[in-house]
Amino acid sequence: MEHPFILCTCAFLMLMVLLTWVGYRIFYKPGKFLKQLGNPVITTDRRQQLRDDGSEPEGSTLVTVLHQIGAHMPASEAESASLRTELIRAGFRSENAAPVFYGIRIISTLMMLIVSLMLDSHMPPNPMMKVAMLFFGCAAGWILPKFCLEKKVHKRMEVMRLSLPDALDLLVVSVEAGLGLDQAIQHVAHELRVSHPQLSEEMSLVTLEMRAGKRRSDALRNFAERCGEPEVKKLVAILIQNDRFGTSMGESLRNHSDFLRTRRRQEAEERAGKVGVKLVFPIFFFILPSMLIVAAGPGILQVFKYLFPMMKTVG
Repeated sequence: MEHPFILCTCAFLMLMVLLTWVGYRIFYKPGKFLKQLGNPVITTDRRQQLRDDGSEPEGSTLVTVLHQIGAHMPASEAESASLRTELIRAGFRSENAAPVFYGIRIISTLMMLIVSLMLDSHMPPNPMMKVAMLFFGCAAGWILPKFCLEKKVHKRMEVMRLSLPDALDLLVVSVEAGLGLDQAIQHVAHELRVSHPQLSEEMSLVTLEMRAGKRRSDALRNFAERCGEPEVKKLVAILIQNDRFGTSMGESLRNHSDFLRTRRRQEAEERAGKVGVKLVFPIFFFILPSMLIVAAGPGILQVFKYLFPMMKTVG
């Protein structure tokens, strides 16, 4: 065997991916559903108190190492602000999130550089191609964490958008029951803790900001900025406008909820209409050849078995 080290490394990576997937399916994913059966024994306030007392560590060793690596990464103010906005929209609100993310990018770039150097022996003896291989490997390692972060942001925004009609229905019921907008937002955030935890967390932050003395319009605008979802921005604009001009809050929220449900139904119909076009290539390349083999295979075999020998004898 020419390169046993490369083979062992690939086998180790495949085994690590397989064990990670098995652990996620068996342990982590069922654990998320077990969390919905009841509140934890140690609440967030108690956990914060233990952290302040020094009884609980702030993070793992890996996070500490990534933070120390990423803390030395030079970045401009605009880039840091943009990254912090993306991290907040992805659900990472810690002050150490940006340095940890930079540490992940640096480690990923170094790993891709090592992989490129390992594959250098398999490349043709062309210096320009080897340099390009190293360059694109490092670029892929630098871009991959950003790509994963953007995917997580889009996924969280989609979850927000799909959970918004249920929150609007509860908000309409709460407002029409006589609650003010602040109390209605707090009640909806409490009721959606299990079914829609992401939206519940964001609405709880709105309540906390208003309790801290921030104006309602500013807290709602921060809510829209944290989510980044256009539908949430539309909802915030409706709430601020109704609060400013004193129009009917329940009627506006009900109309917006009906609009969101209609739009969701139209998107589902649009996706269903595209299914036929998307199935053309799988049917043509995978299903149609197998059907032809089953349907015309016996006839073709008979042609090869009888007709061709008869043609040879005639000739």
